Amino acid sequence: MGIELDFWAVLAQWPLLVKGVVWTLGLTAISAVIGLVVGTLCAWARSSGPVWLRWVVGAYVELIRNTPFIVQLFFVFFGLPAAGVKLTPETASVIAMVVNLGAYAAEIIRAGIEATPKGQFEAAASLALSRVQTFLHVVLPPALKKVWPALTSQIIIVMLGSAVCGQISTQELSYAANLIQSRNFRAFEAFIIATGIYLLLSIGVRGLLNWLGPRYLFGGRR
Repeated sequence: MGIELDFWAVLAQWPLLVKGVVWTLGLTAISAVIGLVVGTLCAWARSSGPVWLRWVVGAYVELIRNTPFIVQLFFVFFGLPAAGVKLTPETASVIAMVVNLGAYAAEIIRAGIEATPKGQFEAAASLALSRVQTFLHVVLPPALKKVWPALTSQIIIVMLGSAVCGQISTQELSYAANLIQSRNFRAFEAFIIATGIYLLLSIGVRGLLNWLGPRYLFGGRR
């Protein structure tokens, strides 16, 4: 007896899928913006900050890069309330995603900063630019240009990693797929469709980031 597939039973629940996609994109957008800011600040701290700050940021980066994301998520969602900090699933998801992306982005951006020719620093000094002006206008744009493909890939990884946020009832795409299959028992079809949607989201987000980066973060608008 062959297996009968019924994808329409899943697609009939399209409002749940749309809601899951919206939540996935929303979590990714917020986490990407804040995470890149955190990563940039940490990259500056590791490359130009005082020694004590380098040690603190270094410890943060190594801790996050060497522990699973789901453990970080559970620590935020279950651990912080034990300390009196109550969080919604969505807020906990954003915090965990920001903390995770910030650590990886810090090392990626730091690599770009350290690849900046010393002549650019000397040119900035000759123009009497402050350290902040030098970093923001002379060092950071070309550094981001060098590492943007790697940052884009890391943002995609974080977006895909948001699938585990359904474990704490965040209503993203994998949560929607699991809810649908629990209603109609079409697990195979539900997760095949979710896989296809994640693939389309990854391609779309990558294209958007490749368009946004050169226009708004480095190189100027075109």
